[in-house]
Amino acid sequence: MTGIRLTAPAPGWSIDADVVVVGSGVAGLTTALRCAAAGLATVVVTKARLDAGSTRWAQGGIAAALGEGDTPEQHLDDTLVAGVGLCDESAVRALVTDGPGAVRRLMETGARFDTADDGSVALTREGGHHRRRIVHAGGDATGAEVSRALVEAVRAAALHTIENALVLDLLTDAEGRTAGVTLHVMGEGQHDGVGAVNAPAVVLATGGMGQVFSATTNPSVSTADGVALALRAGAEVSDLEFVQFHPTVLFLGAGSEGQQPLVSEAVRGEGAHLVDASGTRFMTGQHELAELAPRDIVAKGITRQMQLKGTDHMYLDGRHFGAEMWEQRFPTILAACRSHGIDPVTEPIPVAPAAHYASGGVRTDLRGRTTVPGLYACGEVACTGVHGANRLASNSLLEGLVFAERIAAGIVADRPRAGEAVGPVGAPVPLQAPETRLTVQRAMTRGAGVLRSAESLAAAADELEELEELSLAARDAGATETKPAVPGVEAWEATNLLLVARVLVAAARAREETRGCHWREDRPERDDADWRRHLVVRLDPEDGLVLRRTDSEAFGPVDAPGAADCAATSTTHPTPEEP
Repeated sequence: MTGIRLTAPAPGWSIDADVVVVGSGVAGLTTALRCAAAGLATVVVTKARLDAGSTRWAQGGIAAALGEGDTPEQHLDDTLVAGVGLCDESAVRALVTDGPGAVRRLMETGARFDTADDGSVALTREGGHHRRRIVHAGGDATGAEVSRALVEAVRAAALHTIENALVLDLLTDAEGRTAGVTLHVMGEGQHDGVGAVNAPAVVLATGGMGQVFSATTNPSVSTADGVALALRAGAEVSDLEFVQFHPTVLFLGAGSEGQQPLVSEAVRGEGAHLVDASGTRFMTGQHELAELAPRDIVAKGITRQMQLKGTDHMYLDGRHFGAEMWEQRFPTILAACRSHGIDPVTEPIPVAPAAHYASGGVRTDLRGRTTVPGLYACGEVACTGVHGANRLASNSLLEGLVFAERIAAGIVADRPRAGEAVGPVGAPVPLQAPETRLTVQRAMTRGAGVLRSAESLAAAADELEELEELSLAARDAGATETKPAVPGVEAWEATNLLLVARVLVAAARAREETRGCHWREDRPERDDADWRRHLVVRLDPEDGLVLRRTDSEAFGPVDAPGAADCAATSTTHPTPEEP
């Protein structure tokens, strides 16, 4: 283990469990319910309320081959195309094969999806799908319904939950195996202050990292805590450069920051058109699916059109739907637009891309195991190999369901043994002041947003490095100009954001091509010969960020021996991993 940890007080209390699940979205609660049903003592730790994560914000739905004439093989084909050559096919095959059954089991848990006139589950279509295979609820409130059903099931099962708790670091035993987590309860939970949950199995289901950018669809709690914890624990992360910018986010004005309202891809799936200020469609002719092309293509199309027209937004026109369809099919979006003075029934919706989903994350195998024994990852925090360079619409909730069940089955089968946690060694990482968060977000939006280049990424890297150096100076004895940050939630979140931002920028600088949602203006072509492979990063106590490149698009086992490493800040291609 690395010995790298956050600056925090020693745990003042502890509880014991067989499994601790960190996160309460679709991935976390599904894992917890399956583990508890098998008789394992399971604890759920969540940063806010049980229903406050990213899952409840999901509008579109869950993709699965449930419709007549549809097959897992067709779903696989669409996923591979969207992933632009970087999907791990074995992971995608697991997703699409297990997917229909996982959705049916979610329905058995209590999730109620919209139905057609004949009583069958209603299916819609989204970008990149050649068939209608998206199940949805409440029109455009699928995530809220999934969250409701799972939260009710967790409460009915009387699972031990700790709400309003920020996870800090992984605990390990003398052999380097997982032994639990430390966490800080923010005043409203069962415990106060820093404590620990001792468990031989830890499942990270902490969601996304959208708050690393200044404008995102992610809630304020999405501060990359799980990825940062995994890095400090010595786990590998992969594909962090592939951040999906959702093409159609409600444009709230130049310079708007924080969580932005999403306008679901399902609106385009039902026939809305992307137009410029003159009402001219601009996606026709760019892709066979026009507005329903994969998200990276649509985001690029919107951005190019904005550059061409010298404006900061485009429009989504669904006026032809009529009031009844807007009210019944998209009530959430309709209300959000009207709350900001836009009426989609009578006028086009101003939209622009914003950070939405991390295709990369903590590297796992098909059972959700990371490179740290006993540590698992599931959902957006994980990188299973399913999404490749660009996630296919509505595969995210499905991935959470499928791999949660796989993780639970593996834990139940393995019954990890408990080991006594040993204290961390080495100096803790310097904490960032809370105001660092905004500095990181703005630097990332300027330098590592939708459009990237060697110059913009270098500028972002310099800004982030300066923040790191200032905090080191403040921590070191004798620092007089700056004071070290005080341990607390805002400082811990800022520290996590800075670490993950540095990894993202390092990977984006190393990948000298354009692929999926990684768009390099200075390297506009896709380069399969050199770059149809993954970038894997780990955090080393001596060498800092260490990056390697795999030898193919396949992930390989998580316990595979490492090969030639090179510094992430190198300006040359990383050395490929030896077979």
